[in-house]
Amino acid sequence: MGHDADEEETPPATPTTAAGIDQEGETWNLQKHALIHELSQKLITGDLQAKIEAARDIRKHVRKSSVKTRSKFGAAGLIHPLVSMLSSPNLDAREASLLALLNLAVRNERNKVNIVTAGAVPPLVELLKLQNIGLRELATAAILTLSAAASNKPTIAASGAAPLLVQILGSGSVQGKVDAVTALHNLSTCKENSIPILDAKAASPLINLLKECKKYSKFAEKATALLEILSKSEEGRVAMTNSDGGILTLVETVEDGSLVSTQHAVGALLSLCQSCREKYRELILNEGAIPGLLQLTVEGTSIAQERARTLLDLLRDTPKEKKLASSVLEKIVYDIATRVDGADKAAETAKRLLEDMVQRSMELSMNRIQHRAASCTPANIPSA
Repeated sequence: MGHDADEEETPPATPTTAAGIDQEGETWNLQKHALIHELSQKLITGDLQAKIEAARDIRKHVRKSSVKTRSKFGAAGLIHPLVSMLSSPNLDAREASLLALLNLAVRNERNKVNIVTAGAVPPLVELLKLQNIGLRELATAAILTLSAAASNKPTIAASGAAPLLVQILGSGSVQGKVDAVTALHNLSTCKENSIPILDAKAASPLINLLKECKKYSKFAEKATALLEILSKSEEGRVAMTNSDGGILTLVETVEDGSLVSTQHAVGALLSLCQSCREKYRELILNEGAIPGLLQLTVEGTSIAQERARTLLDLLRDTPKEKKLASSVLEKIVYDIATRVDGADKAAETAKRLLEDMVQRSMELSMNRIQHRAASCTPANIPSA
């Protein structure tokens, strides 16, 4: 039976004396070393079937083992022969080695780096091109895992994996799509890469995935981060707005997302409007963006608040106005109140909402002033 993921492999605790425990532990470690040596010899000198069986045994022994055990397997010379098997014409050999490497890499930074150093990325990219869905998505999971190590990102980003991951966004299983988004997000943070990670083809599947997920989830944070990147190019902006419900999905994320996903979503909307106000202003307004943006100016991160204010300026009838006309704001709040409490109570509810909005804004402003005052030393306090 396998061990739980966080369980340390230990010998049975039958001896009752310290000496007995030490002796049993030593025996256990000797057995483990003997097993690793045996598997290593099979991988290096065995025939194809022996190599496949050895790879499967490695996966079985490390899949729920401790980080320490993974490190021992990784340091025993198993990684290079497993990487060589990734290029085998035999699909069973590819699958067995891929699963073994994937399990060696999980929660082990050193193994991740050593697997890439051993040359795993080119054969993984080739696996992404296969029609075999199972192998393709295992390769996606492997690239996701390996790209979590910062030093691996430049190699993977330059390998040509990204366009193939984008293809999986549109055609993979649910798990394959989730893994592809996470892998692309990992690669998008690679500062050394000069090649764009995403092309416009990613916009529609990302919008569709964002529609279907909870807007405050970690997955939504990664999807909106990628959409914000796409919004920086004209091709990406066109693809996003041509996607069914593209702008509406971003507006809904502004309203319902986490602090991170709202920041990315408003960033994408702002990029649209800044690129061509005449083209995108009405599109954004028609999806009811104003209430969510007003809320974000109060409740978002400092970056999100600034982006929301800038976007509100662009959405006004006259972009040079410094604040929304009171009649426009009152109409917005009245519309919200009507949906919440009905037409009979809308006026009373709208008045209360406006009062609460003003009060909250004043309280937040005062809190910020007090916080700045408390954090300033006398030397740092600006003179009047």
